[in-house]
Amino acid sequence: MNRIYLDNAATTPMSSEVLNEMMPYFTSAYGNSSSLHGFGREARAALDVARDRIAKGIGCDADEIYFTSGATESNNWAIYGIAYANRNKGSHIITSKIEHPSILKICQKLENEGFRVTYLDVDRQGFVRIDQLLHYIDADTILISIMAANNEVGTIQNLQAIANIAKEKGIIFHTDATQAIGAINLNVHEMGIDSLSMSAHKINGPKGIGALYVRKNVPIVPFVLGGEQESNMRAGTVNVPGIVGFGKAVEIATRDIITNSKKMRQLRDYFINEVQKNIDMVYLNGHPIQRLPNNVSLSFAMVEGESILMLLDSVGIAVSTGSACSSGALEHSHVLRAMQLPLDLAQGTVRFSLGKSTTKADLDYTVAELVKIVAKLRQMSPISRAQVGKMTGGDPKCTVKK
Repeated sequence: MNRIYLDNAATTPMSSEVLNEMMPYFTSAYGNSSSLHGFGREARAALDVARDRIAKGIGCDADEIYFTSGATESNNWAIYGIAYANRNKGSHIITSKIEHPSILKICQKLENEGFRVTYLDVDRQGFVRIDQLLHYIDADTILISIMAANNEVGTIQNLQAIANIAKEKGIIFHTDATQAIGAINLNVHEMGIDSLSMSAHKINGPKGIGALYVRKNVPIVPFVLGGEQESNMRAGTVNVPGIVGFGKAVEIATRDIITNSKKMRQLRDYFINEVQKNIDMVYLNGHPIQRLPNNVSLSFAMVEGESILMLLDSVGIAVSTGSACSSGALEHSHVLRAMQLPLDLAQGTVRFSLGKSTTKADLDYTVAELVKIVAKLRQMSPISRAQVGKMTGGDPKCTVKK
């Protein structure tokens, strides 16, 4: 049976280049980077190389990079740390309704602690409402946090415009760039981004390692307390092999960004066209062009996405119905809900996310299996085509063939 992996937005396979770079730090160069002896100095030198690589990849200085356990911790720390460090200036935070749960849940925690949070709406293509952003900014606003690109539907936000607004108003701007690193060019100094979260396992690096960029002079308080690691800002014994792998993964991803993005855009668009050519009543979520090069979010009318996922899995094809972090949730996606996608279509949504090893043959096989699976499920569906017309509201983006 073929085994095809189309869930790269959840995690990616580790690159052999990355693994080779990491291996010595599991075996021979195993020192604690906080130790003063030669083993420790060897590990600390490897951290310096990785920090330099990551800083170069996003256009910042090495001492503005702090290593964490992953993007969830980075997001938690950015929101919590910046909010409390700036509480003397105000208590208002602005974010969006489509952020990752690691942003939304820390914001909810801060609301319980006396902060005020505004959750911006998005339009049907997943773009943050800039008019709302301008409307809700007030003298009490200390932080704006908007993701660079959405993990479920792939829409790339108008990040530069948001950063410009924040800078003009004197507000700190944070972005969750977990899905964007290696997919779009990001230069935090040039763009005016004050803080940025990222993770290694989305770019063919190891799991369990991430980083938070914080611009110099941006006040932030520590989130993990204990030792004096990471310039006394993030306690805990440093994950040297993971950091080494992260640095190499960023170097490769930014080095190959043009080639990889072009290849995946071509495959992505081919896949979308083939699906819509062979299956009717399919809705593409997110912006058709301003989207991640590897992301395809499709809603199949008259069927449930989870049923499609399970049947694809039975023929060796791995996909997702949304964010892997929310795959156990019973409610449908908060992202699709914020985009006001009708409930029936939201429940029929599947995310296909391509990787560097994805081939045209993989996609042809997937389309062929999808055609059979969707036809089979629709034969059992209690929803009629007339009902589909009502729930889409005649939306021209929903392809309905006679």
